[in-house]
Amino acid sequence: MQQKIKILIADDHSVVRLGLTALLGRKKDFQVVGEAKDGDTAVAMARSLRPDVVIMDLMMPRTDGVEATRRICEADPDARVLILTSFAGSADIARAIDAGASGAIVKDADNAELVNAIMTIASGGTAFSGEIGNAIEAEPAMRELTQRQMAVLQSITRGLSNPDISKQLGISLNAVKQHIRAVFTKLGAANRAEAAAIAIRRHLLKI
Repeated sequence: MQQKIKILIADDHSVVRLGLTALLGRKKDFQVVGEAKDGDTAVAMARSLRPDVVIMDLMMPRTDGVEATRRICEADPDARVLILTSFAGSADIARAIDAGASGAIVKDADNAELVNAIMTIASGGTAFSGEIGNAIEAEPAMRELTQRQMAVLQSITRGLSNPDISKQLGISLNAVKQHIRAVFTKLGAANRAEAAAIAIRRHLLKI
């Protein structure tokens, strides 16, 4: 029997949490393992429950969604975070991607889009609502790679392994994985080979 995708929902509005739990609980492939009403609780629950996907609101008390995403991804580089936001063009989405988020969809997305996004992210891909994808394309701050991400991309293109990149750049292995995920997300790449091909095609690097 296929293993269910374990989901943690983090949102400070109880109505949203209840609605998502009811919706996703009806799907045979999903299992909602927990609900968090703030960022600190989300980080703690992600550490203890090890969900396959964390659905993360951006605006929450105590610790916001961006910082909670960063902590979750730093503690577990294999964590998958889907941002759920009311603001398709928010610069916080760019920060969330840098923090390790694998996708972002708007809160008024239909049920099918949410389900597909969860399935895609759980399988290692990235997922963005059309509005957010357009915002990323239109806003340089949301699509440009940071200096560190460019260095990681250069190393990927050269065929270096994660341990080699860690040693070369003097950063932790967890940090390498986090930067690679951000590179994949910003480039719209599914893997290292595709990221390298996109980098070469867009003349992002001097090869």
